[in-house]
Formats: sequence, structure tokens, C-alpha cells
Amino acid sequence: MTRADTLARAGRLDRPALAYVVRFPAADGTRETELTWAELARDTEWATARLREHGLGAGQRALLTMSGFEGFWGHAVIGALRALKVTYGIAEAMGWDHRRTSVFHRELRPHAVIGLSAETLEGLSGVADVGEMFRPTSVVLARPAAVPVLRAVGVSACLFSPLGPALALECPERSGAHVNAAEWRVAERDGELSVAAGEQRTSPLPETPLGIPGRVAVGRCACGSQDPRVLFSVAGRPLSSRS
Repeated sequence: MTRADTLARAGRLDRPALAYVVRFPAADGTRETELTWAELARDTEWATARLREHGLGAGQRALLTMSGFEGFWGHAVIGALRALKVTYGIAEAMGWDHRRTSVFHRELRPHAVIGLSAETLEGLSGVADVGEMFRPTSVVLARPAAVPVLRAVGVSACLFSPLGPALALECPERSGAHVNAAEWRVAERDGELSVAAGEQRTSPLPETPLGIPGRVAVGRCACGSQDPRVLFSVAGRPLSSRS
């Protein structure tokens, strides 16, 4: 029996609806919610559409930086890259793995870098010129603390961040990171962000404060999306297209 035969047979087996138990940090400690395979498929479809807006497509290459515990967020992004037929490499988002990011960036010459963290940038700054490294990269999707660092050196970075169990991903308009309105409800309370499960989610999640500074913008984005947009605050300043 070949590996292909084994995978084909495995694909015909029944599997439980549950894909992940998602543990995420909230304002009052760690919270949990469940993620089904059907929900993960919808999350992947949404991420695919968002990455397509950034021009990602067949034959391109991407570098994804994610931590192991971020598997359920990363799974949707990886699924999106596969759906778009984008070749990708993965590096750890923690600062100690910055050399892998450097090597992949040099060898892959990626069209997109997704998930850059401030810790990775700090590690890279000791061995490379971060601006020189990422300015030629067509699409840079970075975490909130990394975005002002990149923009300060001329890199047109967009926001990419887990938001509780949801994913926030900024479009090329750079007017805030979109959150899938069909799946999640996001709100601002006293200058901090909260998230709740939408009606389509199997596992109920009431409005949960996340302890993350920011605000929510609603209404139609210039990209055409009606999804709400999250504007994270870093060092007391909102990240916007003019940050």
C-alpha cells in the first residue's frame, strides 16, 4: 500500500466535527472555545478572499511566521495559501527564530511575508537593515507592534493579528484590520476590544473583553467590504493608514 492509498482511505473515514479547542488570552485570563471543521473551512475561505485582495496568486511565494500554539489561526492562512497555489515557507514568530526568517526571505524571495512580529524584527535588526530587507517585498502583513517599526523605515505594512479566537487582516486600503462579520462580533468598551461568537458558530462565546487597546470602525471600506475594521493602539496611538 502506497502513501497515497493510505491517505485516500483515511479521507473516507468518519471524523468528529470538532477540529480544535481554541485557547486564547482574554482580559480576565485564558478562555476556551471550540472550532469545528466546517467553521475552519469558512475561516479559510474568508482568509483566501482577503489574501487575494493583496494580489496573491498561483506561482508566487510567501513566508508565514507563526508560533506553534497559533495553529488554529495559522491553519486558515495555510489553507488560503494552498487554495491560491502560493508556495510558502514557515518560520517561528518568536524572536529566537529570526535567522530562519532571514534565510527563508533570502532564498524564497517571497511576494508576501505574513505574520511578522516585533520580536522577529528586533532579532533581525542586529544582523540586517530591516527597511532594506522588506521594502522590496510586495505584501507585508505584520502584527500590531511590528507595524509602526516597519512603516518608520518605509515598509508599507498592513495589519495581521489574532483577535481572541478570530483573525484580523487588513486590506490594501490600510484603514483597519477586517474581522469576518459573518462569524464574529467585535466591539470597543472603554478603549479596549472585545469579541463574541456570531450566530453561525457552534460554540457559544459571549462578549469577551480581550484587554487589547483599540477601536472598531464600521461601515463600507473603500475596498468594498462591509466587515468591521479593528484599529489597534500601540503606545497610545491608533494604527491607521497614516501611522
